[in-house]
Amino acid sequence: MPEVGADGEAVGREFRDEDWYGEDLGAIRFVDCTFTDMDLSEVRTAGAHFESCTFHGGRFNSSHHSSTAFVACDFRRVSFFDATFEGCKMLGSSFADCTLRPIKVSGGQWRGVTIRGTNLSKLDLSGLDLREADLSLSDLSGSSLNGARLDAATLRETNLAGADLRGASLDGVDLAAARLRDTRLDLAGAIQLAELHGADVDPAAG
Repeated sequence: MPEVGADGEAVGREFRDEDWYGEDLGAIRFVDCTFTDMDLSEVRTAGAHFESCTFHGGRFNSSHHSSTAFVACDFRRVSFFDATFEGCKMLGSSFADCTLRPIKVSGGQWRGVTIRGTNLSKLDLSGLDLREADLSLSDLSGSSLNGARLDAATLRETNLAGADLRGASLDGVDLAAARLRDTRLDLAGAIQLAELHGADVDPAAG
């Protein structure tokens, strides 16, 4: 178990090459901390809070997080293989060269995340709040975004082939900038795409 203050909080700490495999961190709190090449495999958190933390290298493989917040965190070269996130917040966090599949995501807010050029294919992201997310150049082929909130998200050259966007909110999204092939859209999404390509659509006609 990491050494933290009596209040369960660590501020401005640096952790390197430590083995926290299988630890139950509960509702621990880290602010402005750096984690380098850490083994966080099978770690469990519930109501924990990570704010402005940096993760370089290391593993979250098969870890389980419930109602945990990662706010404005920076993940680089981190593996999340088979990790589970239930009702978690990833507000404003960024991921670079990370392994993000397979992961299990149930609800939560990933608003404003940056996940560019990452393999996210065949993930179930149904109902996830991805407003203002930057998913440019990522591969979401075959993924379910059914009912997801994608308002103002950036999907430049995002691969959405075979993805399910039915029921997703897409206000302010340029679907024409994404790569669409056999992408499943509901009527509202289809109308939006048609209008982006210059069509004058009257849904009441016919």
